[in-house]
Amino acid sequence: MIEGASEPANGLEWFGQELGAALAHKGASQRELADFTGYKEPYVSKVKNGKALPSPAFAEGCDRFFNTSGFFGRLLVRVSQHGHPEWFVPYLNLEEKAAQVLDFSPFLVMGILQTPEYAEALFRAAHPRDIDDVIKAKVALRLQRRSVMERPDPPMLWVVLDESCLRREVGGRAVMRGQMEHLLSEAQAPNVTVQVLPYDSGAPPAAEAFTLLTFDDGDTAPVLYSEAQGLGRVIDSASVVATGTDRYERLRADALSPEKSLRALREAIKEYAG
Repeated sequence: MIEGASEPANGLEWFGQELGAALAHKGASQRELADFTGYKEPYVSKVKNGKALPSPAFAEGCDRFFNTSGFFGRLLVRVSQHGHPEWFVPYLNLEEKAAQVLDFSPFLVMGILQTPEYAEALFRAAHPRDIDDVIKAKVALRLQRRSVMERPDPPMLWVVLDESCLRREVGGRAVMRGQMEHLLSEAQAPNVTVQVLPYDSGAPPAAEAFTLLTFDDGDTAPVLYSEAQGLGRVIDSASVVATGTDRYERLRADALSPEKSLRALREAIKEYAG
């Protein structure tokens, strides 16, 4: 850590401060670091300014560039876990290297796709006694998870949203309009697919939120993550993952097509704008 500085509450700022200090000490530019690591300069700038969480490959490249014997790799591990509940850390570590993230959200928009305003409204409802600074820190931590979608090889994100996610007014109409606009924008990215599960689809194959992660490294088996009452767990049981995968396929089959789901999001935006 930079001498004389306290540990930042925001893990992204923490890594960015260290990167900036290392560049200054070496007398190197962002472009030089970008060229050396194989990343684009805007990516380096985002990391340096605390706007994106670096990938493990970038952290490793920084260690080679600055000859820091694994410092940035170790810092990335700490930053990735910084401020999260202990039970959530295993999932975060797996999400960072996942090739596919398949999520079913039955009531609320999943964290990685939430806007700051939507996330803040949720935290204020769940933690009414928390002061503003604590709420803002929690929001920043949740938004930090977006960085997994900004890495050079982002995962394929497929989200099935129950229609209630579009109808439940979290934070008021203005907040919901912003959230729907953000979903519409994200759903049009080449590595993101959003499907809406309509009310008239009948009884859903699953009633609780869950996420499936798959990997390309050949060494990591697919896992299922589930959460309830503020506690979550990662399950690597082949039978549980197989059951979850079967349920997810049926959810996708019951949901609106991606194209029709985009229309549903556009209609929701119009409704919240009225």
